[in-house]
Amino acid sequence: MWKGFDSMDIFDVLSLVGGLSLFLFGMSLMGQALERRAGGQLRALLERMTTGKLAGLLTGLGVTAVIQSSSATTVMVVGFVNSGLMTLKQAINIIMGANIGTTVTAWLLSLAGIDGGNLFVQLLKPSSFTPVLALVGIIFYLFFQSPKKKDTGTILLGFATLMYGMEAMSGAVAGLRDVPAFQQMFLLFKNPVLGVLAGAGLTAVIQSSSASVGILQALAGTGQVSYGAAVPIIMGQNIGTCVTAMLSSVGANKNAKRAALVHLSFNIIGTAVWLTVFCLLRALFRPALLNAPASQVGIAVAHSVFNVLCTILMLPLSGGLEKLVTFLVPDARQPEVFEELDERLFATPSIALERCHRVANHMAEDAVAALKEALAALRGLSPELAASIRAKEDRTDHYEDILGTYLVNLSTRRISGADSREAAKLLKIIGDFERIADHAVNLLESAEELRSKKLRFTDAAEKELATISAAVGHILDLSLKAFLENDLSAAAMVEPLEQVIDQLKEQLRTRHILRMQKGDCTIDAGFTWLDLLTDLERTADHCSNIAGCVIDAAHDNMNLHQSLREARSGSEEFRQRYREYSRRYTLL
Repeated sequence: MWKGFDSMDIFDVLSLVGGLSLFLFGMSLMGQALERRAGGQLRALLERMTTGKLAGLLTGLGVTAVIQSSSATTVMVVGFVNSGLMTLKQAINIIMGANIGTTVTAWLLSLAGIDGGNLFVQLLKPSSFTPVLALVGIIFYLFFQSPKKKDTGTILLGFATLMYGMEAMSGAVAGLRDVPAFQQMFLLFKNPVLGVLAGAGLTAVIQSSSASVGILQALAGTGQVSYGAAVPIIMGQNIGTCVTAMLSSVGANKNAKRAALVHLSFNIIGTAVWLTVFCLLRALFRPALLNAPASQVGIAVAHSVFNVLCTILMLPLSGGLEKLVTFLVPDARQPEVFEELDERLFATPSIALERCHRVANHMAEDAVAALKEALAALRGLSPELAASIRAKEDRTDHYEDILGTYLVNLSTRRISGADSREAAKLLKIIGDFERIADHAVNLLESAEELRSKKLRFTDAAEKELATISAAVGHILDLSLKAFLENDLSAAAMVEPLEQVIDQLKEQLRTRHILRMQKGDCTIDAGFTWLDLLTDLERTADHCSNIAGCVIDAAHDNMNLHQSLREARSGSEEFRQRYREYSRRYTLL
């Protein structure tokens, strides 16, 4: 089995496999921790995305440099396009930037190839500083409770594991440098087409161009990999990495499929053009460099130069690239439906959580608008108003269903402590907004009952209803602002107003009983009146829950209603606001 490979025994093979495993695990571990640690920065980068080519390019470069994977960035982009968060034009620019950003890994790995007797040079070698990084990483991971410090420790441990794996692979293949069969294999790869196919095949299997470049760098340590063989392999690696994005587009809408196809087309066209140039230069000028042994640093340089050249070539042609993929994936006859919450975004949990926020914001706005429309329906009902309320309530039901499922699945992923608390906050709050929309329908049904039975309230009851309705409208605005803007000041104003609404309800019940005893109010109208009061008071309760949850989350305390208990314990600020609201919503 090992004929021609006598210099490499079974233990070397085991070392190679183990090194590759550590390498891939370290890369994955570091990438996930970097994403958790830099989740806020990623969101900020994405918020600044514009249709400008340079802005999109830099965004793709920055995000990929952080998460160390162009495949992950492209999958994320496919998810954005599928969700309607990003246009195809934006996606093209970001994908181009991602191809450059992925070259950062090769530069980190090239440190293993540093050689020299100088003390400073020796300190730059991974074998010198990696043990220190591993020690610092394990201290951070084991002895600190802060999620950020634990993630920092995980990043250091991931990098150390990656470099140890790289060194293990380099050591395992070192014996191949004098093996004729190994030399012959790489002579075959001097055929550019075979080199491209080899690079594409390897990358397609492990689904990471960074990892396949790392493997090539390890093999380069034997001194048997020439630049003439390495460059086509690097070109092919860019094509192989497209597999992940193409798989992620299965079942997506047409624009998401186009985004994935952009990644593939960009790399195929770029490879075809520069491979042609490479072959012409080799045939016409026969540069001696192509026969020289490739170094790990040289491979990093070749990887970066190739991706920069592809971007320089394709960036001015991004409009043509858009037309090409539009032609290849034509418009469907039926209108496209965007996926509100795309599981492809799980690759970057912080971004997935941001999408949850956007959907939850729509849900909150619909719920509050429905309740306010229901209050308006009590004063004047119309078929259009009734249809609008029911449509908004249906949407909040839908939002709660998809958000609940999505957030639970997201919470099972490895996410940061801050993201985990934010997910828990959203899970709690969406239930309250859904119930507010339910109360809106209840109020609508009360309004419809009043009209169908031709019932009316007394003038005194109408004035009382106007007072408590104004208070409920006010508390809805405060709770919505608190949630949408994470406004703690608005959140703190909710609880004293909720107490005032509770008092108003009790006063209105008492006044209703007195009117019933005097015969001023009919029994049927009285039942409807009590239903109205119940729905309005419970709406205020849900607003209180929302505000309390916002305050609890801001203080990293997800104990149910902790903030409400503290507020009700009675601070001077609370009492002052209570007195102010009591004066504002006084019954005549």
